[in-house]
Amino acid sequence: MSGRERSFWGWGYVEKQPDEETIREMGDRLEAEFGFPDLSIEDPIDIEDADVPDARVEADLACTTADDEARVRHTYGSAYRDKVRAMRGEFDPAPDVVARPESEAEIVELLAWATDERVAVVPYGGGTSVVGGVEGDVDGGYAGVVSLDVRGMDQVLEVDERSRTARIQGGILGPQIQEQLSEYGFQLRHYPQSYEFSTLGGWLATHAGGHFASRYTHIDDFVENVRMVTPAGTLETRRVPASGAGPDTNHFILGSEGALGVITEAWMDVQPRPTHRSRATVHFSDFEAAVEATREVAQARLSPANCRLINAAESRMFQVSDSDDHLLFLGFESLDGPTESSMEAALALCAERGGECPRGPIYGDRGAEEGTPEERWRRAFIEAPYLWDGFVRLGVIFDTFETATTWDRFPDLHAAITEAVGAALEDACGMGHLSCRFTHVYPDGPAPYYTFVAPAERGRELEQWAQIKGAASDVLADQGATITHHHAVGRVHQPWYARETADFQESLRAVKDVLDPAGIMNPGVLVE
Repeated sequence: MSGRERSFWGWGYVEKQPDEETIREMGDRLEAEFGFPDLSIEDPIDIEDADVPDARVEADLACTTADDEARVRHTYGSAYRDKVRAMRGEFDPAPDVVARPESEAEIVELLAWATDERVAVVPYGGGTSVVGGVEGDVDGGYAGVVSLDVRGMDQVLEVDERSRTARIQGGILGPQIQEQLSEYGFQLRHYPQSYEFSTLGGWLATHAGGHFASRYTHIDDFVENVRMVTPAGTLETRRVPASGAGPDTNHFILGSEGALGVITEAWMDVQPRPTHRSRATVHFSDFEAAVEATREVAQARLSPANCRLINAAESRMFQVSDSDDHLLFLGFESLDGPTESSMEAALALCAERGGECPRGPIYGDRGAEEGTPEERWRRAFIEAPYLWDGFVRLGVIFDTFETATTWDRFPDLHAAITEAVGAALEDACGMGHLSCRFTHVYPDGPAPYYTFVAPAERGRELEQWAQIKGAASDVLADQGATITHHHAVGRVHQPWYARETADFQESLRAVKDVLDPAGIMNPGVLVE
């Protein structure tokens, strides 16, 4: 684990937070380019001044603590609404107890205590949830809330080099996986934006989406088996590459978001580092043409590692390009042979739709050149979570929502989102800016990802945010898209998820009743 100090209210490490000069430059740009009103910088409170309620329960267990700082650091995830409240020291939903088990035995003991005492248990990995998945704001007459931090279980336990699989504990962070697998010449190669601070168990519990645009899109694509401790006992699926025996038992666990139990370990597919790579940036003057080119690349079964389309509004927002072009970032990688033919086929499809690749494709491991759209996007992708904290301090609402739909329905969905969210931004904030990109693509449809930014009225930010978020979520439901492609359900998306899965809610509740008969596991996510 790194010895650097994590921010208690914002993203990542304190030393990497934007300074006031950078934040002021961000504000000047919003004022100049988007017409925002004058923006001032608000300072976060000191952690010692956080408003933390008295603990309601005590746990006389070796792995638990009621230390106020630990409770503060386990109160929220990393969503916009979390940052606003934390920056101002509002920690009303703080857990009463924080548990840091280092073994399954300690988890079993903790769940037994929580069942007896009727204490809600909220599993906590890296705290990067953006949907209220780790917040202990629960109803139902619970005596208290314990945040169960699994990061003490952080080892690669076993590597099967012949099968190219590894048994890995659920509390391990992304960089730890990389470091420990490197001894064997392997990588997991799952890179969500939260990679540095999120855990394998969290990825599995939320169907996390990684950086790769196709084939290995979700963490599910790497799973061989999973092990989970529930209040009713320990479950482990069979370790096989595939099975036709009934419903997929892994999927009783994947995406369960801590509502059924605590994921403690899994056998995962691992792979060597690719030896052949290529990449290119394609420019389009017309967004519809760019969408069609992206569809054709996806349906050609070329399996690009990167196939990320960003519209001109997104490009301008993140200062990727000064032009009004829509950009498609393409990348291919392979273990066993050159990728030139796949790249050439993709570029030919793009050219038929008017796409141009002015710098040409790049083959090999040569890094992106300074100042190119590709390099600017890579930097923006890495730095964005830190910059979002700067927006919060400026009094600016900055958030995202994502979904997946079929290619035939995307045009209507995109038009409806543009209209409804645009109107909500105008009504709630007087103005705003909306942009779009595709994070993942499938042969049958894309995963659109939208970003919105608007000036906030200090003190009313959460009300304004809820109006915009609600408008977006209603459109997704009305258009038959999913409420989330990879951000999970949590408490924020639960009402729309219940609508999306109305035919299955009773069955899901029945599973929860069997595995968690006292209803202590992360109440309020997945089912009410």
